[in-house]
Amino acid sequence: MSEHETNLSASNTGNALTFKERLSDLDSALRTPLPYLPIYLAIGLFGLWHIATNVYLNERGLWQNCIHFAGFALLAAVTTAKVDQRGLDWRFWANVVFGCLIALSALWIAHLENGLYERTLAKTGQAWQFRPIDWFAGFMVVFGAIELTRRLTGWIIPALVVLALSYNLFLGEWMPGAFRAASLPLDDVLFRSLYNDEGMFGIITTISSANITLFMIFGAFLLVSGASDFVIELSKSIAGKLRGGAAFVAVMSSALTGTISGSAVANTASTGVITIPLMKSNGFRGRFAAGVEASASTGGQLMPPIMGAGAFIMASYTGISYGTIVAVSVVPAILYFLSVGFIVRIEAMKYGIGTEQAQSIDKKKMLAGMLNFVLPLAVMTYLLVSGRTPSYAAAISIGTLIVVSWLTPNKMGPKNISRALALGITTSIMTGVLLVAVGLINNAVTTSGLANTFALMIAQWSQGSLWIALILITLASLVLGMGLPVTAAYIVLSILSAPALAGMLADGLIVEQLVTGIGDPVAAASFLLVDSPLVEKVTTGMSLAEARQLMAAVPFELAVVIRPALVDVENMTTFLLTAHLIVFWLSQDSNVTPPVCLAAFTAAGIAGSPPMATGLQAWKIAKGLYIVPLLFAYTPLIGGDLITVLRIGFFSLFGIYAFSCLLQRHSEGPLQLWMYPLLIVAAAGAFYPLNWVFNLVGALLVVWIVWCSKKLPQLSGAERLS
Repeated sequence: MSEHETNLSASNTGNALTFKERLSDLDSALRTPLPYLPIYLAIGLFGLWHIATNVYLNERGLWQNCIHFAGFALLAAVTTAKVDQRGLDWRFWANVVFGCLIALSALWIAHLENGLYERTLAKTGQAWQFRPIDWFAGFMVVFGAIELTRRLTGWIIPALVVLALSYNLFLGEWMPGAFRAASLPLDDVLFRSLYNDEGMFGIITTISSANITLFMIFGAFLLVSGASDFVIELSKSIAGKLRGGAAFVAVMSSALTGTISGSAVANTASTGVITIPLMKSNGFRGRFAAGVEASASTGGQLMPPIMGAGAFIMASYTGISYGTIVAVSVVPAILYFLSVGFIVRIEAMKYGIGTEQAQSIDKKKMLAGMLNFVLPLAVMTYLLVSGRTPSYAAAISIGTLIVVSWLTPNKMGPKNISRALALGITTSIMTGVLLVAVGLINNAVTTSGLANTFALMIAQWSQGSLWIALILITLASLVLGMGLPVTAAYIVLSILSAPALAGMLADGLIVEQLVTGIGDPVAAASFLLVDSPLVEKVTTGMSLAEARQLMAAVPFELAVVIRPALVDVENMTTFLLTAHLIVFWLSQDSNVTPPVCLAAFTAAGIAGSPPMATGLQAWKIAKGLYIVPLLFAYTPLIGGDLITVLRIGFFSLFGIYAFSCLLQRHSEGPLQLWMYPLLIVAAAGAFYPLNWVFNLVGALLVVWIVWCSKKLPQLSGAERLS
């Protein structure tokens, strides 16, 4: 493969390349002869269209989504083409033709809609009136989405798409019990796949075309303008003076870079090439350094204001504003990164790693990137909090960055704007194609009622236990994460489990009402159909154990009726958001949990450490992915007032630190045997929801154990490593 062909095909695998390598690829392509220069010019124009269509143009949603998919399908076909080392051969041009057919078919689908309705209405009672050209276009977009997703992500998602379509066409009739579903004719399946809000060009693709791609472009503008250099240097200035400061630099830079990229693997690749060698030179083991970078980079998808694609999808599914989701995610994200920082501190003390000598700081890079990072993100945060749409906020922030950059050495002129647009679009190819394909799964699940079936299964298997339900969802997220990108895993898992989890959270509120007795006769009457002798005590009250027993006896179908009668809309919205955040956080674990942990494997490649050993380290360091969702479920961390949220967050830090000590078997000094049970008690007290006595006792126990361990004699780092 020639150099330029390598550059072209590598542009789509941006997550595996460092930022500098990607810019080098783009610059090389911009200096090459035809056909590469027109391709990158077209990519830049495609990026400009995404900005214009979400701010200035008034295209119909279907047209916008079809154009969005058409462009990314063509780019995916071209950039995944296999070419001969001697130059472009028939395979490349065959892929160009393939991409053009998919793109033209997508545009035809948008053009077809009105005529299809008219022809079908003219023949009342008959099937959808697809003509041969319509069938061909429909087949091409479905097949194209499946094939291009296979090229970009592997076989798992295409297999799920084929299985979902087969379920609607014929497989549902063959399934036993609750999984049985009526089959649909082919024309109905095609129509629903193309034109339903849950289908290929529906809600999920709108999230991609209206939000995700714009934020990827905005992130590319930040990177090209030198904001990433500012992030690294700022992290050095803050954390460089701490013991083992190189690892703290990795944690802080990954947190800040997460506000730009929102992608764990891209975050690992871009900051890891700097932070991992820095940590190793500071004395950290290679696998630990890589684990820190992978787990910290995973937190980038949890860090507002971008939070990857998940926040946009969550806003669409829940009907809750993006600004609200970002606001409630700040304290949990801080808890996560502090949980990583605690492990780093304990590791440094355990092995005597690092010194308190400050890291060298390049003040020129820091000052050059400061305005380009701070002001655009401040503008974006203000616009989001004030209720503006994410697409508008991203577009205005891009404009702000371009203007502000002329006050810095990193001016965003025509060349840098072209680079940023091309970088943003090329790193969005996989997401742009993937979400269209996921729309086919979403459509099949909602059309067949499979989501309700899974919700019923979770309710039955857990027997009303929130703890068991969380374990089931965690296991499901891990299995899905082995084959799906994080965004796809979250979408599938949220469709199947979030409604059931929200219902179980609401049941906790109903249990409290049953203990005191339900005075509203209409609400109390909703329990009359429950087959339990405890129904007689609904109005008078019962013990906590009896209330839980009664709720466990409520059939799933009846629970759906009871909850709206006893839980107000505001609380149900909070429970729905809590459920989605739990699923969203748990879906991140596939980045750092063996056997498939892409962020950890990327970091291992940079560190030269064993991939599986690195994955195990990352899994241990990223324990916050499991602790914080438990706080979501059992405390008012989501939905509580500011004082309550800060109180929970403050005392949770002591519990997280205690848990970190237990994992590392060390604190500021070595732990003795008698300290372990006390740490367990201290963690339980610190985590106990809204109990001042337990919280204070737990926090004081942690402080006392840390003080005691510090007084014990220390082994040298060499002795511990041996």
